Amino acid sequence: MGARSIDKIVGGAIQYDGAGVKLVRVIGHADVEDFDPFLMLDAFDSTDPKDYVKGFPWHPHRGIETVTYLIHGDIEHGDSLGNSGSILDGCCQWMTAGSGIIHQEMPQAVDRILGAQLWINLPGKDKMTVPAYRDITADMVPVVSDDTSSVRIISGRYREKMGPVQGDYVKTLYLDVELNGDAEWQMKIDPEATLFCYLVSGSGSFDESDEVVPSHRAVLLRDGERIVVKAASEGVRFLLISGRPLREPIAWGGPIVMNTRAELRHAFKELDEGTFIKHS
Repeated sequence: MGARSIDKIVGGAIQYDGAGVKLVRVIGHADVEDFDPFLMLDAFDSTDPKDYVKGFPWHPHRGIETVTYLIHGDIEHGDSLGNSGSILDGCCQWMTAGSGIIHQEMPQAVDRILGAQLWINLPGKDKMTVPAYRDITADMVPVVSDDTSSVRIISGRYREKMGPVQGDYVKTLYLDVELNGDAEWQMKIDPEATLFCYLVSGSGSFDESDEVVPSHRAVLLRDGERIVVKAASEGVRFLLISGRPLREPIAWGGPIVMNTRAELRHAFKELDEGTFIKHS
């Protein structure tokens, strides 16, 4: 196996979620088979607080992990485990919903909010695990830099440096990569893992070809044992996300993702009856 080539490029669509937050759902329901084990990527990039200050009031999750990474901004949060605080520049909130959690995320008005929320599916055997929350502050994220690149390691391993988390249930590589103009960058990748990149800014090519991918697109790459990226003249910044697929059935209802429709119905029944939260 050589370098991975482009399988598909997706741009997503503008959505309004929560209490009216404007975002781009880059990957979602239609993409779960191709992007397995990743269910959803919501990207946000706005200089207008009206796009996001209504936030995401209290809502439930079960059966997934949510990973909120802010390049710039301020999101206040709280959950049924008693956690509360703020996600700030360069910070990440890694939440394992497991058997059930209720939380809220309320972006604050700033000059610009820039970041993404990733949903990672939990294996069937772990969907009812004890919920957990990890507050990853910017100073916990290793940065590996050279003359042409800067790589922030949110999760996984890059050049012998380990990120603050590895993924307890789905081993996840999550990098924030910045390349100077016309720079070429490559790394070895688990050949059995799903791999995609979301371009935050700039543009570049991803498969040793001349096809230039613009910003605000996600690039799914085919099988291979390494990734090769060449930045265009203005440089490129992208989020690299990789993990082995689960290849399990998916029953998805809003903020809850289970394996069967029966499990999904049971979860919503527990919500109605007030028995959804198993641990607090």
